[in-house]
Order: sequence, then structure tokens, then C-alpha cells
Amino acid sequence: QVQLVESGGGLVQPGGSLRLSCAASGSIFSIAAMGWYRQAPGKQRELVASITSGGNTNYADPVKGRFTISRDNAKNTVYLQLNSLKPEDTAVYYCNMEIYTTYGRQNYWGQGTQVTVSS
Repeated sequence: QVQLVESGGGLVQPGGSLRLSCAASGSIFSIAAMGWYRQAPGKQRELVASITSGGNTNYADPVKGRFTISRDNAKNTVYLQLNSLKPEDTAVYYCNMEIYTTYGRQNYWGQGTQVTVSS
């Protein structure tokens, strides 16, 4: 059984910063792509950033230059550094990983962490 546990969300003022973490545990052979998604009230879940096993990154246009995704393969963990936060960044943030186990490759989601940007 694989679990993804997120941490790091909270309330921050506009212009502030947060760092989200997501750690995977369980019977893991390897992890391919990792990513962060977000879902604001009344909107669809959208990709924020992703990172391949080789370290190549991809960002949604609204967060380019402000957010940074990184990973620590030894810890099975993905991070998202959020800088220069804006009220429109308010959402529940979910991590996602493509994980190889004894059952093959499967997609896993974290439980979500709330990020609220407000003065």
C-alpha cells in the first residue's frame, strides 16, 4: 500500500511564501513523474507544476517565475516552493506521483493541503 502525505499549506498574505511537501511511503520500487495540482472553489483541478525522474520541470503559465518544483528521490518526496503569492493562488493543492510497485505503475494522489492567500 502506498500513501502520499502532504504538508505545508496555510494562510499567507499577498506577496508571501510557502513551501509544500509531499512524501510517499509504502512498497515503492521507483517513482516516475511527480506533480502538483490545485483546485479552487467552483473550478476544475489544474496542473501547477511537474517534474520528471530526470529533473525536467514544467510549469503552468500563471505560476512561472514564482513557483519552483523540486524532488528528493532518496526521500520519495516532492516539494513546491510558492513565492510572490497572489489571492488567485488560493486553492487546495494536491500532489500526484506515478509510482511503480509490485502491481505495476499506478497514479497516486495526496490528501490535499489548503493554501489561502489573503490580507
